[in-house]
Amino acid sequence: MDEETALNVALNSGAEVDTTAPAGRDRLGPLIITIFGLYARGEHNWLSVASVVQLMADLGVEGQAVRSSISRLKRRGVVRSERRDGAAGYALAEPTLETLAEGDARIFERRRATAGDGWLVVVFSVPESEREKRHALRTSLTQLGFGTAAPGVWVAPGNLATETRRTLERRGLAEYVDIFTGHHFAFGDLRSKVRAWWDLDELADLYADFVRRHRPVLDAVADRVTTPEQAFQLYVPMLTQWRRLPYSDPGLPLSLLPPGWNGVTAEALFEQLNTTLSAPAREHALAVIHGHA
Repeated sequence: MDEETALNVALNSGAEVDTTAPAGRDRLGPLIITIFGLYARGEHNWLSVASVVQLMADLGVEGQAVRSSISRLKRRGVVRSERRDGAAGYALAEPTLETLAEGDARIFERRRATAGDGWLVVVFSVPESEREKRHALRTSLTQLGFGTAAPGVWVAPGNLATETRRTLERRGLAEYVDIFTGHHFAFGDLRSKVRAWWDLDELADLYADFVRRHRPVLDAVADRVTTPEQAFQLYVPMLTQWRRLPYSDPGLPLSLLPPGWNGVTAEALFEQLNTTLSAPAREHALAVIHGHA
């Protein structure tokens, strides 16, 4: 396969809509959120509808589907509509901005825990009359990467303490929760317990799928210069798929994971792709955004 063919294959593969999304879920929403997260925040938290439609068209998505997906994001409170200088557009809602800001460190500056970090234990009790709070707590802890050690007892590496406290406070859930830090003292094999607390097989499958989809991208661009538009077409779907992984995996110590843990391979691949593609992808995105200003 020559270089041009390899790049075309990588582009076609990289531009796939998120096929891991459950049936019935908006599969374009995550791509749109990625675009807003990457490029709207540096543009005074606003993108015109025309620029979003064009950027999504560059990913192979037609305009009506994009408009419908943005409308769903608006109904969910993820974005809000706003006109600037007579142009229709959208801004990220404040809670979305806060969530993305918290996610930046986990996605781009992630530190894997070590045994010395110990453990974070969260226990909670929610009155039956406030069942929605119980659901919100479970959702929040799952999104933070916690595993379940027992009913109502959730555990994560100790280096997530500050992030966990901040997130639960921001979501109005602190009054239902106690948080403890410490070390596993006894009993049993901790490696076996980690496998029971987290679904490591599912996590390994997610990492394997990321590597399968995106290693050809790195191979295709390694020996040739891609255009900014091609970089954008490769980068946004890659980052969209990657964004969920640092939340599914809280960065467990390698000493407690199976030998040859493929998360390490996936992390290295992400870092290489991010370094290679982010700058030219941004160049293309800003050219489109400013062209529709």
